[in-house]
Amino acid sequence: MGSRSSIIEVLTADHRKIQRLFDRIRSSAPGSGERRTLVEQVSVSLVRHSVAEKEYLYPAVRRFVADGAAWADRELTGHRRIEELLKSLEAQESGSEEFTQLLLSVITRVTEHVVEEEQLLFPRLQAVCPADVLRDLGTKVRDTEASAPTRPRPGAPESAALVKATAQAWGPWDRLRDLVTRRGRRPDRRGRRT
Repeated sequence: MGSRSSIIEVLTADHRKIQRLFDRIRSSAPGSGERRTLVEQVSVSLVRHSVAEKEYLYPAVRRFVADGAAWADRELTGHRRIEELLKSLEAQESGSEEFTQLLLSVITRVTEHVVEEEQLLFPRLQAVCPADVLRDLGTKVRDTEASAPTRPRPGAPESAALVKATAQAWGPWDRLRDLVTRRGRRPDRRGRRT
């Protein structure tokens, strides 16, 4: 993907990365440290993706797409529900039945979100939004995801301006916490995260 990729190309690439993580989760042993690590990695990816969509995609949808406000509001509701599930998932033991059920719900909801965006929303946006605007938004999304928060906050603000302001505070804090706790890192043979 080039440095001038459109927002649609960048977000679609994110979707593929998340789907690959889901595939790895499905092939990992239930209750294993590997599965827990993969779930943490998918949570980080989903939160960063969500922040970028809230900050750039949905304002563009509101501006350019017919009935864009309704589209954006529906998608934001979906994001909030996914973040609620991710937050609940973090609190569960990876071998528990509740963990498995929550994980299945996350995979199902995210997959539905991806299909709706890629098959319905992205084509509408691409048809009406100027190509240079889409490319500019793609650059902004990549930059935002690099510094975005990594932990789900279902009650966080959803307006683009407030998302940007809070992400600037939470992003560095989350990355520091992840570094200290080794969140999303694979456990070694003795169970320590490397």
